[in-house]
Amino acid sequence: MIFIGASTGGTEAIKQVLLGMPENSPPIMIVQHMPEMFTGAFARRLDGLCALRVKEAENGEAVVPGTAYIAPGHSHLLIRRAPPGGLQCELSRADPVNRHRPSVDVLFSSAAVLAGAAAVGVLLTGMGKDGARGLLEMRRAGAWTIAQDAGSCVVYGMPREAAMIGAACEVVPLDGIARHVVRQAMPGGVRDAH
Repeated sequence: MIFIGASTGGTEAIKQVLLGMPENSPPIMIVQHMPEMFTGAFARRLDGLCALRVKEAENGEAVVPGTAYIAPGHSHLLIRRAPPGGLQCELSRADPVNRHRPSVDVLFSSAAVLAGAAAVGVLLTGMGKDGARGLLEMRRAGAWTIAQDAGSCVVYGMPREAAMIGAACEVVPLDGIARHVVRQAMPGGVRDAH
């Protein structure tokens, strides 16, 4: 599975990453800091542009390949085990984390616990530090982690924090992120050694 977090400048960054993903991509979970009235429209716009399906995440829905799930602006997005197997989206109205709901850290922490080494985490442009600690948890759980580089960020805040605490396996320019994600996440792709 693929987990992406972004804030300032993230809508265009997310679009660029998703445009590089094939329609048979593993499931992608996305937190973009934006007001709730915009997340549905953002998902619909991307759905019209991308090879894979893009939608606003719904509580309890199954997580399936070829689909990207965007956290609604009013709730944290997590993954949880689904009976009898597989994973599903969980939406939570719990308190903001790092002053954000949805928070990237909340998504990445759930990824570290439930997806572990089967995950790829990507932290894109944004102000502040949301996502850095969660990305580190993912890396420690065996996930492959990527932070966007300074030169291609609108605001080099969140990825910088991640790089500073050793959360990123690699730091990549925006135009190379989709290629790196596909290499790490797709069956048949050989995962790089940590």
